[in-house]
Amino acid sequence: MYTRKNQRDLTRTEKRRLIDAILKLKRSGRYDDFVVMHREYYVMDTERRPRPAHMTSSFFPWHRQYLLEFEKALQRVDAGVSVPYWDWTQDNRTTSSLWAEDFLGGNGRPGDRRVTTGPFAYAAGNWSVGRGVTDEHYLTRNFGRPGSDPVSLPTKNDVARAMKDPVYDTAPWNSISTEGFRNRVEGWGIRDVRTVGLHNRVHQWVGGPMAGAASPEDPVFWLHHSFIDLLWDRWRKAHPKSAYLPGRKPASPGPDRDYVFGLDEAMPPWGVTPRKLLDHSKTYRYA
Repeated sequence: MYTRKNQRDLTRTEKRRLIDAILKLKRSGRYDDFVVMHREYYVMDTERRPRPAHMTSSFFPWHRQYLLEFEKALQRVDAGVSVPYWDWTQDNRTTSSLWAEDFLGGNGRPGDRRVTTGPFAYAAGNWSVGRGVTDEHYLTRNFGRPGSDPVSLPTKNDVARAMKDPVYDTAPWNSISTEGFRNRVEGWGIRDVRTVGLHNRVHQWVGGPMAGAASPEDPVFWLHHSFIDLLWDRWRKAHPKSAYLPGRKPASPGPDRDYVFGLDEAMPPWGVTPRKLLDHSKTYRYA
């Protein structure tokens, strides 16, 4: 069993080893495979096909397995590496430690939003964004989206409100589920109910590829989802009697019946069920 640490607690050596492992995955082409996978399974609830990853009850277990697969790939490069988490309620400034030159690099420059600092800057020669994501091949960020439509990072109070909901998810099990922990955290905005929240708001705040289906193009994706996974872990401990819902495919007819994954239905592409991902205690823990 290994430990996922808060990124602010990483030593210089731990940061360097993580970055080196990520860059080696990039050079081998394996990193790009993960980006392609996320784009493939970023299925909107307006599409008529199964959606295991987003706008759905299996949002948490699908991303847990996805994160585990990425972590396994990193550990084949360096067995001592794990994915740290970014607590964006705490490290919520553009000057926070994860954006340092020796870690993820900083914001994009004015104009083209190109990231020019850190190991993932295009000029460093190690990082190229895949075709079809942007018109250019450099990584971009746009912290807070300043201008006419700014966005802020979620607060501790925002998280606390989501954590209080004792129900995992509710019908119609998609982006317009008005109640339930899952969509409160996933954060789809619902007209006349609430604005975009938590998980989605963080993606918007970072900007660049993080704001779309190819979000893993920015390595901060993994730290963000490590924290999302931690929130699910905390919620389950706070509500031990609250079950994953739906326990099986929705009984009522309708489009969501064929596209939502129940507790014992295998999620692509790994063929693992949500039930098998409820407990991670034998694999990793959070510090």
